[in-house]
Amino acid sequence: MQLTDRAGPAYFHKVVDCQWACPAHTPVPEYIRLIAQGRYTDAYMINWVSNVFPGILGRTCDRPCEPACRRGRVEENNGDKPEPVAICRLKRVAADHKGDLDGRLPVRAAPNGRRVACIGAGPASLTVARDLAPLGYEVVVYDGEAKAGGFMRSQIPKFRLPESVIDEETQRVLDLGVTFRSGQRVDSMRAVLRDGFDAVFVGCGAPRGRELEVPGRAEAAAHIHIGIDWLASVSFGHVSSVGERVIVLGGGNTAMDCCRSAKRLGGKDVKVIVRSGFDEMKASPWEKEDALHEGVEIHNFLVPRRVVHEGGRLSGMEFERVKAEYDAKGRRSLVPTGEPDLFVAADTVLVAIGQENAFPWIERDCGISFDKHGLPVLDASTHQSTLPNVFFGGDAAFGPKNIITAVAHGHEAAVSIDRLLNGEDPAARPLAHANLMSQKMGIHEWSYDNDISIAARNKVPWAAAERALQSIKIEVELGFDEATAWREAQRCLNCDVQTVFNRDTCIECDGCVDICPMDCITFTAPGEEADLRTRLKAPATNLAQDLYVSTALKSGRVMVKDEDVCLHCGLCAERCPTGAWDMQKMLLHTTQAGPRCRDAATAPNQPKVIA
Repeated sequence: MQLTDRAGPAYFHKVVDCQWACPAHTPVPEYIRLIAQGRYTDAYMINWVSNVFPGILGRTCDRPCEPACRRGRVEENNGDKPEPVAICRLKRVAADHKGDLDGRLPVRAAPNGRRVACIGAGPASLTVARDLAPLGYEVVVYDGEAKAGGFMRSQIPKFRLPESVIDEETQRVLDLGVTFRSGQRVDSMRAVLRDGFDAVFVGCGAPRGRELEVPGRAEAAAHIHIGIDWLASVSFGHVSSVGERVIVLGGGNTAMDCCRSAKRLGGKDVKVIVRSGFDEMKASPWEKEDALHEGVEIHNFLVPRRVVHEGGRLSGMEFERVKAEYDAKGRRSLVPTGEPDLFVAADTVLVAIGQENAFPWIERDCGISFDKHGLPVLDASTHQSTLPNVFFGGDAAFGPKNIITAVAHGHEAAVSIDRLLNGEDPAARPLAHANLMSQKMGIHEWSYDNDISIAARNKVPWAAAERALQSIKIEVELGFDEATAWREAQRCLNCDVQTVFNRDTCIECDGCVDICPMDCITFTAPGEEADLRTRLKAPATNLAQDLYVSTALKSGRVMVKDEDVCLHCGLCAERCPTGAWDMQKMLLHTTQAGPRCRDAATAPNQPKVIA
C-alpha cells in the first residue's frame, strides 16, 4: 500500500465525517468551537458562507451530518443508544444568539452587465442569488408568492419554523441587491429566454404531490387532500380546521408535518398509515419521535385498498395487511398476510406519499431535454441542461430531497454560471483547497482540548404540550440556552484537528501505540491494504474510511492509523518525545462563484466576505 496522499484537500476532508456528509460541506467543528467560546456571530457567519440559512436549517435540516458524527460511532459499544453531537441544534444557537452582522456581509461589486434569472424563490435559487449578486450580476428572482422562501415557507409548519426566521434570512439575501419579482409566476421558459437574460436558473421545486389511485378516491374528493397542497393552505391561512378523525398516508417528513399540523387544527384521532415498516419510513427518526410524543399513532404494513364513503361523504378507508419478505439479494417485497382487511374510520384523509416534478411552463421545443421520469437531463456536476445557459437545482434538478441539498446545488450552479458567463468551461471544476495549521502552543500543549469521556447528548427544551398543541404557530422546540450549548459543544471531538505524522523524526519508540485509547495506531510491516487491515492492533473493518499510511521507517516498518475510530484526542502527540505527531487544524474552503473559481488569467479582484 502506498503512502497516504495528503497533497489535496480530499483526504483530510473525508476524515471530518460531519463535514464530508454535509452536502454544502459546512465546517461543523469550526463553528462548534466558536459557539463554545461564546463567539456566536462568528459561528453564524461560518454557517452563512456555506449553508446560507443557519436559522432555518438549525430548525429543519435533515441532518445528514449527525449519523456520520464520530461521537456516536466511537461510543456505539459503550451505551444502549449512543448519540451524535446535536450539530443541527448548535447551528440554531449561532442564529439565535448572533449579534450585529453589519460589516460582515459582502458588498456588491460594480455591475458587470450580465443578467441572471432565477425561477422560484426557494433555497436553491436564493443561494444562486446570494453567490452571484455580490459579484455584480443583475439577479432577478421570480416567484408566484408574495414572499421569498419557496417550500420552506409553504410546506414547513410554523410550529417548526417561525415565519420571522424565514423573513430574516431570505431578506438578507435579497438585500444584497437582488431584484425580487413577487407574485409573478413564470408560465413560459421561451418568454424568459427572450427577455435578454444571459443565464437562467430553475429552482422551482417539485410542486406536485403524488396522487392516490384507489376506488372511491374521486367520489370522496372533498375530504381527501394532497399533503403538500394542504400544508400550503394551512400556511397561508386558507385552512384552519380539520376533521376529528384524520388518516395521513405516507411515511416521509411531509407526512409527519401533516399529522402534527392536524393535531393542532382539531384532529383528536390522528393516524399515520404506512405501507412499509417503521424503521423503513423515510421520515427522519426525530420527526417520528416528535409525532409519537404528540399523540399521533403510526401504523405500519398497511396498503390502501379503497376509500369508503356514503354518497360522497367519507367514512374511512380499508387497508390490506402485508408483511415484508426478502429474496437472496436482500430485495424487499410486500406480500399479503392473508388476514382480513382493516377498516379505519376517518373524516379527513391527507395524502403524503411522495412528490413529483412538473414543468408545464417549459416548452418541449425550446432546447431543454427531459428524461422518461420528467426530470431535466443535466450534467450532474455543473447542473447545466441541454440548453447551455439554463441550469437546474434543488428538487427541480434530480427530484425531491431537502433544503441543505438545494443549497449545495445552488452553490455548484452559481460556479457554473459564473464560469460560463466569463467564457470558461463550466465542467472544469476548480478544486476546493484547505489550510492545515499546527495547534501546538508549547512542548506538550495544544490550543484545544477534547473531552473523550462518554457524555450524554443534551435534551432540547420544548414548549408545554398543552400550549403547543393549541396553535399552529407556537414553536415547539425552544432551542438551547448558552449554558446547555456550551455543554453540548464539549461533546464535539474536533475531527478537523488532524493527527499529522512526520516519519523523519519518528524514533519508533511505540509510545503513541501504548497511549492510544482506541488502539488505532500500529507499526507493522508494509503490505497491501486488505492485508494491512487485518494486521493492525485493532482490525480496521470500515472500508469506507481510509487508512493513514507512512512511507517506510528506519526499521522497514510503516505507521498505519485507522482514521475511522481515532478520537483526535491528541494523546499520541503529547506522548511523542520527538514531535513526530502534530495536531493540525484543517479549514476547508469550498469552491464558490467568483474570481477564485475562474482561470487565474481572467480573475479580477474578489469582493470581500468577512467570516
